[in-house]
Amino acid sequence: MVSQVRRHPLAEQAAELLLARIRAGEWPLGHRLPGETTLAAQLGVGRSTLREAVRILAGKGVLASRQGAGVFVTACDVPEDWDIVLRRATIAAVVEARIAIEAEAAALAAHRRTPADLRSIRRALAARAGADGSVAELVDADTAFHRTVIVAAHNDVLTQLFDTFLPRLRFAMIDMLDLRPLPSSAEDHAAHERLTAAIAARDPGAAARHSRTHLLAIKEAFT
Repeated sequence: MVSQVRRHPLAEQAAELLLARIRAGEWPLGHRLPGETTLAAQLGVGRSTLREAVRILAGKGVLASRQGAGVFVTACDVPEDWDIVLRRATIAAVVEARIAIEAEAAALAAHRRTPADLRSIRRALAARAGADGSVAELVDADTAFHRTVIVAAHNDVLTQLFDTFLPRLRFAMIDMLDLRPLPSSAEDHAAHERLTAAIAARDPGAAARHSRTHLLAIKEAFT
């Protein structure tokens, strides 16, 4: 069993011990923690200190208090900061995550796009075609196009997820294209035209398929 808390600050120490026991699998995901009296005695702290420890872990997404039901495990560890995760990620891992986000977003865009959305997508497509300057300019124009597709899905969660990837994605793509240009820029742009056409035609299956095929080609080109 984990040793009792011996130093201040007690609440932070108690939170660390609770987290260690959760990581060790003592309380699985969705499991209810023992009652306050039992748990406070196990940790060697008062009930007010235990409540503060629970609040600390609740703030980190590990625990959740349910009125009248108790305290439950909602995550088995403290999630890492997105910036740290993305800095460590390979370009292949980032592209795989993009596929998961963008293929679904493309299908939703085909369902939900408005005339204004379609105009934005087509403007971004034209701007992408006209980006004949630096690699950074092409990457920025390409990213702007993909973002218009995601915005057309009208799902704020998907948009925010994509925006989280942008800095890591931008730098990685610039570095990769500087070293190894895409085999066929004409075919790459044609893939974007096919995606736009599927969204315009309100064909979710084709939109998702074109999005996935395009991103898989990028992954294969850089791995």
